[in-house]
Amino acid sequence: MGLLSTVFPIVQCDSDSSLAASALKSVRTAVSVPETELKRWRRIFDTNSKVINGERYLDPDSFVNAIAPVGDLSKIGKAQFAILFKVADHSKRGLISWEDFMVFETLLKRPDADYWMAFQFFDVDNSGYIDFDEFKNVMSANIGSDAIPFDFDCDWVKLYLGRKNGTHVLGYNEFTQLMKGLQGERLRQAFKYLDKDQDGFIKPDEFKRIILEIAGHKLSDAVIDRLPTLCTLSPGQRISYSEVIAFHNVIREMDMVERIIREATASSKDGRINQSDFLDYASSSSRYSLFTPMEASIIFHFAGRGNGDQRLALLDFAQLLDPRWVAPHDAVETKKQTSTSVLHTIGHSAYSFVQGGFAGAVGATIVYPIDMGQMQNQRSTVVGQVLYKNSIDCARKILLNEGFMGLYRGLGPQLVVPPEKAIKLTVNDLIRSRAMDPETGRIKLGWELVAGGTAGGCQVIFTNPLEIVKIRLQVQGEAAKAEGAVPRGAMHIIRQLGLVGLYKGASACLLRDIPFSAIYFPAYGHLKSDVFKEGYNGKQLSFMETLAAAGIAGMPAAYFTTPADVVKTRLQVEARKGQTHYKGLQDAFVKIYQEEGFRALFKGGPARVLRSSPQFGFTLLAYEQLKKIYPWDDKPRRVETALTSRPDEISKIRARNALKILLDVHGDFGRRAAASGDKLSLISPKLYS
Repeated sequence: MGLLSTVFPIVQCDSDSSLAASALKSVRTAVSVPETELKRWRRIFDTNSKVINGERYLDPDSFVNAIAPVGDLSKIGKAQFAILFKVADHSKRGLISWEDFMVFETLLKRPDADYWMAFQFFDVDNSGYIDFDEFKNVMSANIGSDAIPFDFDCDWVKLYLGRKNGTHVLGYNEFTQLMKGLQGERLRQAFKYLDKDQDGFIKPDEFKRIILEIAGHKLSDAVIDRLPTLCTLSPGQRISYSEVIAFHNVIREMDMVERIIREATASSKDGRINQSDFLDYASSSSRYSLFTPMEASIIFHFAGRGNGDQRLALLDFAQLLDPRWVAPHDAVETKKQTSTSVLHTIGHSAYSFVQGGFAGAVGATIVYPIDMGQMQNQRSTVVGQVLYKNSIDCARKILLNEGFMGLYRGLGPQLVVPPEKAIKLTVNDLIRSRAMDPETGRIKLGWELVAGGTAGGCQVIFTNPLEIVKIRLQVQGEAAKAEGAVPRGAMHIIRQLGLVGLYKGASACLLRDIPFSAIYFPAYGHLKSDVFKEGYNGKQLSFMETLAAAGIAGMPAAYFTTPADVVKTRLQVEARKGQTHYKGLQDAFVKIYQEEGFRALFKGGPARVLRSSPQFGFTLLAYEQLKKIYPWDDKPRRVETALTSRPDEISKIRARNALKILLDVHGDFGRRAAASGDKLSLISPKLYS
């Protein structure tokens, strides 16, 4: 019964039916906990618990270690997480059993866990309601005597709790409404208390004192240091009540502020917004206006470090959105990094080249059988040389005449020599990183085309020799069967061609690879960001989304560059007796068009799409996965907050969120006892030694 009373304490409701419905819903929630979650809770409990009298228990310190988020706790101290120990320890024995911990974690799953925990903390006698004395004593014991005084006999408190002696008590639902409005009342009383001459203004340092007490845990140190500068928004070097209320509204609606900023900057052409853009997007995102012009001015004042008229990127807002935000490296560290930037860039590029090489080998191996070089070289005007009706017929005949390994004839050179995709990926990443706005992460379309085109041009150094050897190995296999010739190896072809011959058809190769990459890489980037919403609220693309983006981008790039690929193939293949000889790029285009028609320029186009699309799909997928598994030391600057937290941190985020309502009472709620070494009585909220 004691365990059930913790999960379902007595709550004052308007009717028994609503109480029964609420209890039944809570029971269903408790018993429907997934088994995997129970196992995770058990693992956390066993990792942190201690054996006492033959049983495992959590003491206050180990309980905090079990529920507190790992990392920077400068804004919410561990002592404050110990507040929740008093809620979890329903037996008041100073230890938490596995059953207690399981009930506590289940309570954290409630959508109203923050209000529920606060209610249990204030309901000292576990009566299911809170009277005036409980409310006053618990609050007074935790905010400390040095805090700005709060008048418990004010009209606002009397509206909820009666005039005196607890003539009116609060049930759970009434308590939630009181707590929601409590911070606003504390703000009003604090301003009135500090406004000694009652002229409606307070000094900058007094404003800072108010905010530190009610919301210091929600702000970064940089914003806290700049709090007094709010007085610069209006003449007189003082801060009005309306400005204090406006700042408080911004803090209270910080999650909505962040969503609007993220979405507005994401939809902006340059990745930046000004105050008008912010207000316009806020208005279009809700039925009623969410923020006033004064609130927008405050947001941009602190994000712009005093200059609120400029256009700001998402990173500029980081110090306002993330309480853990710290300033970038100082000038000394920046200067030190600049001196090694050249070596750093070379090292990074070499690292990317190796990753691109492995990724290219993976993609080439997977789709190599689709690479029907023979179809593009098939001469329609030569009698007896129409060996294949289509790509499927080509594959069938290769299997019949050469076996399965015939589909991989010519693969060796692509794997032995550094794969051509490595230099393409490396050069594209290098140019994009230099042309990208470091704050917005955006890159102009013109630079995207330059990066892709340059990458495609650079890869010809590897592509042309590889492909001329590969194509001749592919073509000679079927020709050897038809003419009775003996197939030659790659080294024979290389010696036959010589260094200059290896770059035969390079002009056509450039004509194909430059536009291919100029189309492919921008399309891939925009598919990830605009279609699959990579980076939106911290989203990371899944395996299939990355593969789809890389594959789809390859379709138009491959098909529209097919004519150049046909010409390149004709120039690189050694013409046999009776076949047309081509003098160069222009001559090949003209003769193919005159002898075989316009459609011949797109011969093998569908097969090329079927090859290039999955090849680049698997290549980019492998490349992206390698960068995730083996990342370079540098990490891109991102704004990470509760909205972008990873799923594996959710349970500890719930524990932090359960403190929200209590910390809104006072930013140092729970610290006083820890600082003095005193403990809060489990029977009475008064401090004892």
